Amino acid sequence: MADRLTPDSPRTPVPPGLDALRGGTTPHSSRAGSAGLDRRGFLASSALAAGAYGLLAGCASESSGPQAKGSGEAPKEVFTSPATKLSGSLSILMWSHFVPRHDTWFDKFVADWGKKVGVDVRVDHVNTVDVPRRAASEIQAKRGHDLIQHIAPLSQYEPSVLDMADVVQEANKRWGQQQELCRKSSYNPNTEKFYAYCPGWTPDPGDFRRSMWQKVGMPNGPASWDDLLRGASEIKKQTGVPCGIGLSPETDSNMAARALLWSFGGSVQDENEQVAINSDATIAAVEYMTRLFKEAETSEVFSWNPASNNQALIAGKSSYILNSISAWRTAMSTNREIGDDIFFVPALRGPKAALAAQHVIQQWIVPTYAGNADAAKEFLLHYTANFPAVTYHSEMYDLPAWPSLVPQLNGWLDDDPWGAKPANKLSFLKDSVSWSANIGYPGPSNPAVGETFNTHVLPTMFGRAARGQASPKDAVAEAEESIKKIFDNWRSRGLIGG
Repeated sequence: MADRLTPDSPRTPVPPGLDALRGGTTPHSSRAGSAGLDRRGFLASSALAAGAYGLLAGCASESSGPQAKGSGEAPKEVFTSPATKLSGSLSILMWSHFVPRHDTWFDKFVADWGKKVGVDVRVDHVNTVDVPRRAASEIQAKRGHDLIQHIAPLSQYEPSVLDMADVVQEANKRWGQQQELCRKSSYNPNTEKFYAYCPGWTPDPGDFRRSMWQKVGMPNGPASWDDLLRGASEIKKQTGVPCGIGLSPETDSNMAARALLWSFGGSVQDENEQVAINSDATIAAVEYMTRLFKEAETSEVFSWNPASNNQALIAGKSSYILNSISAWRTAMSTNREIGDDIFFVPALRGPKAALAAQHVIQQWIVPTYAGNADAAKEFLLHYTANFPAVTYHSEMYDLPAWPSLVPQLNGWLDDDPWGAKPANKLSFLKDSVSWSANIGYPGPSNPAVGETFNTHVLPTMFGRAARGQASPKDAVAEAEESIKKIFDNWRSRGLIGG
């Protein structure tokens, strides 16, 4: 088994048709930089290298504008002295949060912690689409950040990261058992290794413009995939406004593809980690998506980036999207009338189930090259202990993996501290864990699942059929071929079961 990803490691071919669906990407510049030829110099040069990949529209939720003031006091932060004396520096690479208030809070929070424990902390925020590429580059070079955070499973990097079992065990000791959804998104049962630490997650509901759905007799939005097809088609027919389910190589399209697939009874793998994509259920899901695209969407969805559906919903150019609450939060700060018109529905009901992938699953990894793993792990426990503040400052975007940490969560969801109208607009999230699944469902998020996700096999499958480039049956067969190669590679390395 290879013990790290190297330039000579086996690479999985790009799925058929991916190039035709690929959209543009762009970096979000790091907020901190440093010159020189030492380790910090390498990090700075990496940030510049990432800039060569082109431009991507900034996330809609990063739009400037007045921010709502929270009602009541923010949760008080707690501090526990580290188990061992810490020193040196700690460098963190993480995404630019879709709710800007979170990063404003986080940067001060981690700096304050560093001062208390004697660690010089540096945080680099980058656009979420750049995190996997940056992580891969640093892991191959065996140089870079001590701690890396992403919003989707990074299981494909398992051979090159430290086992986080000790952090999870300590967290379980302090706060009870971790949510199973988060555990399955960070633990490989075959190697018994926690390839990542997952302290929080974000649901992926449906977001819709109520004024549009009222016109077609559905003021509460769709409850099923059939409702979505019927209602969205009628809205487009009456107003020209399409539905916004992405079909491009990006995170939101990946999440939507899984929600649709599972709801029809299909899956990438079964509970035993065997490839299961080629089934009548999957073909039926692809046939449905082909019809939804033809009757209710436009070709723009083939070139979307993670911000596009947010922007379309806010601009009145989409009637429905699958996303988190971030688009609504943006509208609340920039155009309250639009914000008040955005409502939510839980996972849509399909022929077999009503499931959605998590929108965000926090993945904190410590590469094997990390120079200060002790500080990284101690910080993660400090961050987790303060999850009431994380949830509050993310404006209910980030929910805890250890529910006991945020006993006030249901109260916030019933009476939003950031001014929702009605105040209980987010109360439907109280049972969101019951309709959410990890991306490897019904199995774990193993390295093969991670690679399948990050090479966008499912959006490619749905997209090729929707465009008429392949029949639904052939598109599924192509996806199966790509997925089998991925699974065979990881199985040969002993990292998945079966």
